[in-house]
Amino acid sequence: MVAELIQIADYISHVRGEIAALRANEITRDRIPMAHEELGNVLAATAGATNTIMESAEAMLALPDDADYRANVEAQIYTIFEACAFQDITGQRISKVVEALRHLELRLARFATAVRARDEAGLDAAEAARKERAERLILNGPQSKGPATAQDDIDALFA
Repeated sequence: MVAELIQIADYISHVRGEIAALRANEITRDRIPMAHEELGNVLAATAGATNTIMESAEAMLALPDDADYRANVEAQIYTIFEACAFQDITGQRISKVVEALRHLELRLARFATAVRARDEAGLDAAEAARKERAERLILNGPQSKGPATAQDDIDALFA
């Protein structure tokens, strides 16, 4: 009996050490808010760049067909090129978010291994409802690779 109690106490001590190593306060205080802020900045940067590109394209369409036409078009094209630099900035910001999420994933995996955690069978009701709704309303977002609806099939819906 004493040996079992010592074993339980050692396990509890080990779990407490793993919880401390998880540093949940750091995650919620620093890493998750940083990821949120970076994604917000990505949205703002892409929206700003898109607006600049659209404004330049509209300005080109409105240019008078005169002797300065080529110079004016080139000026607008350079503005578009500058706006396209958002890709580099958003890539850097998204990399920070990916790193924060990777860090969180590693810590959670280490913790789950340390406490021998097992997932419950099945999905909880809210998650199952969310997945069913997403499938029903086709809210799966853009496909990265693999099965996706062909553009011709999508176009046929609007024909």
